[in-house]
Amino acid sequence: MARVHSLKYILSFTCSIALNLFLVSMFIRNRCQQNWTQEAMAEAEAVSSISCSGHGKAFLDGLLLHGKPVCECNMCYGGSDCSQLQPDCMVDADSGDPTFLEPFWVKNAASSAIVIAGWHRMSYEYSDGSLISEELKAHIRNVHASVGNAITDGKYIIFGAGATHLLNAAVHALSSKASSSPTKVVASTPYYPVYKEQTEFFNSEDYKFNGDTSMWNNDTSNSTFIELVTSPNNPDGHMKKAVLQGQFVKRIHDLAYYWPHFTPIVAPADEDLMIFTLSKLTGHAGSRFGWAIINDEAVYKRMLTYMDLSTYGVSRETQLRVMKLLKVVLSGNGREMYEFGHNTMKNRWSKLSKVLSQSKRFSTQKLKPQHCSFSQQIRTPSSGNFLSRSMYK
Repeated sequence: MARVHSLKYILSFTCSIALNLFLVSMFIRNRCQQNWTQEAMAEAEAVSSISCSGHGKAFLDGLLLHGKPVCECNMCYGGSDCSQLQPDCMVDADSGDPTFLEPFWVKNAASSAIVIAGWHRMSYEYSDGSLISEELKAHIRNVHASVGNAITDGKYIIFGAGATHLLNAAVHALSSKASSSPTKVVASTPYYPVYKEQTEFFNSEDYKFNGDTSMWNNDTSNSTFIELVTSPNNPDGHMKKAVLQGQFVKRIHDLAYYWPHFTPIVAPADEDLMIFTLSKLTGHAGSRFGWAIINDEAVYKRMLTYMDLSTYGVSRETQLRVMKLLKVVLSGNGREMYEFGHNTMKNRWSKLSKVLSQSKRFSTQKLKPQHCSFSQQIRTPSSGNFLSRSMYK
């Protein structure tokens, strides 16, 4: 009897040791498997901890000095830590980066960060054979529904490498292939210079840039037109509506700045072809991502073909990052980023207006306050563009 108990004890003890060894091995294996994420996070944390005096940033893909990333300074700042203000610095007022939202993303560093595995989405296509993330598409619809700036129900969505890429795809899709003369591409002055530059650069036989919309207001009966409608307008910030009418007139609505941090949301846009860009929504201009909301299936398919042949879709890494960013935008009450952006732009406009009020040579555009359905407040637009007018004669 004692021998039986002894054998049971030995067997139980052996099984216990074996089980513990198995669990320890599983723990060690899991730690080894997760080690790559820990290394990636440590690397990112190390770079983000580099101090650039609030006037620059260090990046993982930036220049190295002695094997370590160095600060990339903002305009008019220099030195190893960007602490030196450069005297007599010339500021480029012709263009700019939407980095005013950078502090918001620094504050939300953890929730907006992603770690991309070396084997992430190596295929040309998603598992359904498409080039577009259905989950990202759903997030885009949710963002528009939350803000109330565009109707997406029953419409197609296509991705592109920024709004500029999508604009040419749209012009290509809407231009007439049957007409003996090229489709006339027009825009109301002042218009975004890229409209003209890009149309002329591609030098297509199907479409040509034909200047200001007003030149053709009474002559739309015999020609096909594509009117570029930018609202809020770049560069003056005014809300714009289509000018040309007629059965041969088609429209592209560039709504890049139609977000609560730039302008009051007066009503959801419900146009046949609307274009938005990530750079004006979240500030991530370097991700090169935009989307078009399209009503007509035939136009959608022509734009899709253009995208397939020009870039074969937007990179999977970009789509993953955009989805992560939009999750942050939608989190909580879905208002934090817009309020931060609005307050920042409002303060900048206040400072700029104060400076210009002392000038006898220059003035800026006057934008009237409107009721914003998103904030439920009367707000004055804080345009993303500054248009200076000379009063000197």
